[in-house]
Amino acid sequence: MYDTILVATDGSQSANRAVDHALDLASTFDATLHAIYVVDTRRYGESMLSGSDGVVTEVEDRGRELLEEIEMRADVDVTLTDREGRPYEQIGEYAEEIDADLLVLGNRGLGSSGEIGSNAERVVRYVDRPVITA
Repeated sequence: MYDTILVATDGSQSANRAVDHALDLASTFDATLHAIYVVDTRRYGESMLSGSDGVVTEVEDRGRELLEEIEMRADVDVTLTDREGRPYEQIGEYAEEIDADLLVLGNRGLGSSGEIGSNAERVVRYVDRPVITA
């Protein structure tokens, strides 16, 4: 049913649930799993990211740690990628590039509370692929 699954993470609680779900699905369907972490340039600001190597390095290092944790836990092949930009755009573009059969992501990010987060909503609304939110 699923050959290629993409999971997005930002380290939030809901993203961690999404990772658990994506790992289970990838194992069940013997699917290739892709994991993406996006440095949200809206959150940190282009000028802040371009003007301070320390901030960029810290955010990128955190993303790599999260991706490596997914890889260590997986019992299927995992491709890791990190990008910069608007998360929903980068997730959508990468899903298109790899021809993902399914996207799995948290329903709220680090900065969200209450209802579905803006990035999750935009992925569901604008990415033309099946999406599961956790």
